[in-house]
Amino acid sequence: MLSNKTILVTGGTGSLGKVLIRRLLSGEMGTPRKIIILSRDEAKQHEMRLSYLNSKASTDEIIYNNFKRLLEFRIGDVRDFHSVSSALQGVDVVFNAAALKQVPSCEYFPYEAVRTNISGPENIVRAIRELKIPVETVVGISTDKACKPVNVMGMTKALQERIFITANLDCPHTRFICVRYGNVLASRGSVIPLFHEQILAGGPVTITTPDMTRFLLSLDQAVDTIFAALRGAKRGETYIPRVPSSKVTDIAQALIGDRKIKMVITGIRPGEKIHEILVSEEEAHRAIERGDYYVIQPILPELCVPDEKNIPLGHEFSSKDNVMNPRELGETLKKFDLMVKDQPSANGELLR
Repeated sequence: MLSNKTILVTGGTGSLGKVLIRRLLSGEMGTPRKIIILSRDEAKQHEMRLSYLNSKASTDEIIYNNFKRLLEFRIGDVRDFHSVSSALQGVDVVFNAAALKQVPSCEYFPYEAVRTNISGPENIVRAIRELKIPVETVVGISTDKACKPVNVMGMTKALQERIFITANLDCPHTRFICVRYGNVLASRGSVIPLFHEQILAGGPVTITTPDMTRFLLSLDQAVDTIFAALRGAKRGETYIPRVPSSKVTDIAQALIGDRKIKMVITGIRPGEKIHEILVSEEEAHRAIERGDYYVIQPILPELCVPDEKNIPLGHEFSSKDNVMNPRELGETLKKFDLMVKDQPSANGELLR
């Protein structure tokens, strides 16, 4: 499906971007002609470039061949129209993974979230529309926080979804689709790496509220969702993985194990939800099952193609619905190699 295609990944040096690039290079979707990584962090680009080159060559030598390689690194920012329009030249498929995603950061700096999460997608759409760039597909990567949003991060991501969906009307030769998923296991800034650090430091493990639940999926499952949407989504559709969830207290307890470490309740952080929602009650009447996914059909009547073969979901899909028991959770954490490993100190004793 992606054979001989030129692909642009915005935010390609992030947690998801790295796994997406690895999967694209695996050839499972075909062998691309070129993969362009657009991000504003030159240090992360350099680190990623070295990891693929497996080379100790100097920076100058590596950059010199940049544009001749399958992986092309571009310094730029989705906030900047010039960066976006330049990166889009000759591109067939876009994965928009660039985002400000930390909930508290977005609460304290809301306009910065607007610039990245709203103006960035609008720059992609504007460049395709005004410069008549023949992009085949744009995939907008969203979050469960965009559903019934109560925080700035979710509000901006909800608007990203609407910008991309509406773009199907303005750019009729490009398919704009979205994916929306929940908490990604062990992604940067998520709860599991925090718990690991706290446990290895001897505790305590901090819990915001004992009732909190979160959806759980791996980075590879997130990429599976992206690829499923790329294969099967119609214009304006949003793909959502049907994944289990867990109580955050159960996650903490599973990682603590038999260590003598306390859990401390600290209170909900700015903009945080107790339960996350992937399909709202209002969206449920236009959400259908398609394989391992729920698909939300577009809200705009010009784009909606009724699917009479599938019965609408009809109810909200929330992280409080399909909660794993402690045994199931433990098996999931072990499956993805996420249990805390004790580290030896300088004298050889285990740090617990």
